[in-house]
Amino acid sequence: MAIHLYDKFNYRRLIRFVIPSIVMMVFASLYGVVDGLVVSNFVGKTAFASVNLIMPFLMVITTIGFMIGTGGSALVAKTYGEGDTEKAKRLFSFLIYTTMVLGAACSVLGIIFIRPISALLGAEGEMLEICVVYGRIILCSLTAWMLQNVFQSFCVTAEKPGFGLVIMVLAGVTNIVLDLLFVAVFKWGVVGAAVATAVSQVVGGVVPLIYFALPNKSFLRLTGCSIDLRALGKTFTNGSSELMTNLSMSLVNILYNYRLLSIYGENGVAAYGVIMYVSFIFISIFIGYSIGSAPIVSYNFGAENTTELKNIRKKSIVIILTGSVVLTALAILLSPVLSGIFVGYDEGLYELTNKAFTIYSLSFLFAGFSIFASSFFTALGDGLVSAVISFFRTFLFQVLAIILLPLIMGNDGIWWSISVAEMISIILSIFFLVRMKKKYNY
Repeated sequence: MAIHLYDKFNYRRLIRFVIPSIVMMVFASLYGVVDGLVVSNFVGKTAFASVNLIMPFLMVITTIGFMIGTGGSALVAKTYGEGDTEKAKRLFSFLIYTTMVLGAACSVLGIIFIRPISALLGAEGEMLEICVVYGRIILCSLTAWMLQNVFQSFCVTAEKPGFGLVIMVLAGVTNIVLDLLFVAVFKWGVVGAAVATAVSQVVGGVVPLIYFALPNKSFLRLTGCSIDLRALGKTFTNGSSELMTNLSMSLVNILYNYRLLSIYGENGVAAYGVIMYVSFIFISIFIGYSIGSAPIVSYNFGAENTTELKNIRKKSIVIILTGSVVLTALAILLSPVLSGIFVGYDEGLYELTNKAFTIYSLSFLFAGFSIFASSFFTALGDGLVSAVISFFRTFLFQVLAIILLPLIMGNDGIWWSISVAEMISIILSIFFLVRMKKKYNY
């Protein structure tokens, strides 16, 4: 039985609606894990460290797709809730076309400047050359990657979360199969890993583009449109928190890598790379829930259904907090196994990775609440509050922790940084949820 944005949601219906988004995000992180796993085991830790050194820069660019997807889907869902379906289609179309133009421009600029950027990030010698080769191949598929990020949100808004999941699985399987073929069988090294990822991104971005360009069973379809700078500004403002989140994460990753190079050398960057790959599996559950529930919030806000807004907010907090406890315990228990899968071939690197990830896992106890709070305000169209939560959570608190904790706690302090930052962030999130309750009647 189909579930619609205008339905009344109990726990079962809410979980059924968001499950495809959660699985979609988990699967996206899993095929990223396989990518790193193949590079680490078949190419070596230098290549693995190089890929993780340049990846934050690539993620910075693709944040534009996340921003347009989250900010735009909130605007489109709200418009749909107000009863103007045709306007919702025009806004959707304009935002997709805008993503394609911005993606092409960023791709060209990135390819031109990838070498000096890699050097600026600290790459030199063999690492520099690997960063340049890997980066340029990925940048060739940047537009498709950005579209994939945009459609992750719009498939849910179109009441087709299952279709979004199918696309992600298709892209993921493509990446995994080609990774094993190009790297493990053909021995193409980092080039093979990059080509596999690029092809999977084309699948993830182009297939939904074709779906929405043709007649389909959702209320959204690509149509003619005019340039709407006001809508674009609203989208950018409303999606600024997701831009801030992804941009900050990338910048913080760069800072982490810089500090780890000075403390642990290449092993530190490799260990952090493992943590990033694995931790995103856990974090993606919270992100998937937030993506899946956001259109429901936006629709009911547009329809002025405050009763359902309160219902969604209460149930979401219960689900998030329960999941946080379970995932934290699971991460700590699986730390030795996951570390061994990635870097079991190097005893010293394994011990460092296992210890670091065990400490890092405590952050999952706090992260989900703030991720949901930020997404909740984006769905309500309050980009400012959402951006403030994201900025403090993903940037300011973490940067301060990365700088100060190693001075207080020694080298282990850098692994405690994320947990301390997330713990402080949850206080800020609670403050805004309480303060803005009367304004939005949730």
